[in-house]
Amino acid sequence: MIQNEEMTRRAEKDKISAMTQEHDTTENFKQATESTARALSGHGDVEVVFGGHQADLSGRTIHLPALPQHPDDTLVTYMRGLADGMALRLRYHDPALHRKTMPADPKARAVCEALEDARIESVGTADYPGAAGNVEAVLRHDVRQRRLDRASNMDDAPLDAALRFFAREALTGRPAPAEAQKLMKIWRPWLKSHIDGADLALLMETRHDQAAFARLAHGLLKKMDMPDELADAPPPSEAGAEQDGKQGQDEERAKEESQAQAAPPPGGREEETGEQAEQSVEMEGGFETGEENGADGGESETARGNAPRHAADAPFGNYKIYTAEFDETVRAQELCDPEELQKLRKTLDKQLVHLHSVITRLANRLQRKLMAQQTRAWEFDLDEGALDSARLSRIVANPQWPATYKREKHAEFRDTVVTLLIDNSGSMRGRPITIAALSTDILARTLERCGVRVEILGFTTRAWKGGAAREKWLADGKPAFPGRLNDLRHIIYKDADSPWRHARPSLGLMLREGLLKENIDGEALLWAHGRLTVRPEQRKILMVISDGAPVDDSTLSANQGNYLEEHLRRVIDWIETRTPVQLIAIGIGHDVTRYYRRAVTLVDAEELGGVITEKLAELFDEKPVQPTRKKMR
Repeated sequence: MIQNEEMTRRAEKDKISAMTQEHDTTENFKQATESTARALSGHGDVEVVFGGHQADLSGRTIHLPALPQHPDDTLVTYMRGLADGMALRLRYHDPALHRKTMPADPKARAVCEALEDARIESVGTADYPGAAGNVEAVLRHDVRQRRLDRASNMDDAPLDAALRFFAREALTGRPAPAEAQKLMKIWRPWLKSHIDGADLALLMETRHDQAAFARLAHGLLKKMDMPDELADAPPPSEAGAEQDGKQGQDEERAKEESQAQAAPPPGGREEETGEQAEQSVEMEGGFETGEENGADGGESETARGNAPRHAADAPFGNYKIYTAEFDETVRAQELCDPEELQKLRKTLDKQLVHLHSVITRLANRLQRKLMAQQTRAWEFDLDEGALDSARLSRIVANPQWPATYKREKHAEFRDTVVTLLIDNSGSMRGRPITIAALSTDILARTLERCGVRVEILGFTTRAWKGGAAREKWLADGKPAFPGRLNDLRHIIYKDADSPWRHARPSLGLMLREGLLKENIDGEALLWAHGRLTVRPEQRKILMVISDGAPVDDSTLSANQGNYLEEHLRRVIDWIETRTPVQLIAIGIGHDVTRYYRRAVTLVDAEELGGVITEKLAELFDEKPVQPTRKKMR
């Protein structure tokens, strides 16, 4: 018996030792992958996170699928290839430039994406040859996963997949892998008839210049008889000018609009002094800032954070910012200590105990709706995955029988991100802000369970009636028509990549006394839209929860009375008609349908939870509509 106990202890010790060694090996792999990604990208703050549903790149965070307990060499190479590919994208790819040159047509967009992927691979693997094998492993895996290795005609394989390898051959000199040979055999004659050697030579010459490469890509679209209208082009000017972006024309339009809406006081815009002209620096597309960019000519970080990202060319009339020096974008945790946040969260829960069950039932209804939309497709006869119960008889007869596993494919709706933008103005104080907080809390948790990422943002101002911006304006001699005269405060309650459990206490901040002040909705929409556009998800939904029009006494007292409202209308029109983001608004006690095309107004704030659920369900039922864009010049 003593001998048996000794053998048991040794076996347990060996098992623990093996588990420890295995854990160390896994951790070493993760650390090595992250170190390599930092080296390839050229950014020391790149993070690699394992455990997501699929691989994606968010900012400088690389998300990779969960690492299985016993990964084989093929899977290890594949995971390295995913990380290497995204690291090279960080180093050699400009996302803002890429968005500006993307066509609106989905097929044309896919072609440009394929060419850009080939360009990044060619430049990156030339500088870092060690990454070439890993990146190719990803390409081989994708071909097998999309069943392109079994293609028999053009209907079985998309053009962009073939073009990816066709351009890759020309730019890297490496032939398509064996898995893609059938694909290339089908498409190569057609591609050669539309893209000649001179075109490929030009692509090779410009592969280090992303902008020039994009222009050539649009030229190839025309050769392939595909539309090349841009997806991020500005709308036509409402002032009637045929050309936007020229400074003199923008100034004339601003003068005409100001004269039509309010008579300028003596010394106003028409009699602008030299000092005022220096302070009012007009930016491209009619969006202005009233502050110099610093002694060295560089734009401040706060100004960049609050400018209309990816919308610099959109005509927002004569709207301008007197100074962005005092604006802030801040996380909820930075505005309140953890203890107070927990107390506020408990207060939120206590106030709405009776409503909690109602909204929970509505959220569960949304979850069932989303899960019902999931295409439950399976891949069978695999060597790894979930055990296929239909093959149990085989296993009983022969435990060594191969290909007895199955794997479920990803659902389409997982490729979605939802931003909830909440008005944190003083008029929301009390019941409206409380219900808005709880509703967004429960919906974030529900959508997360469905695989949909959610971001929760809030907007207000740092002070009543102007704050530091107004003081600066007074000190400068009160120039006429200064533009926005308050300090913005944009709050991040939960970003799209954070789990709900980490952000739950932050929502209690909405109940903090003194937080809710004034609201400048137009710039808040641009801020939320800018955060959405850098997300990798295909479908982007922006839901605004507000109780009225934009109000800021300081700004309105120094400009025409509809200054903020007119800017909001222009921003909404630009997002709804010129960007792929789906915009919806919910008004609490205020008619927002006069601003937004897709909107609903509530009389009772307690209806909010149900309305959010219903409207989100409607959006998930629809297919995103691609807006019409201008052609690239």
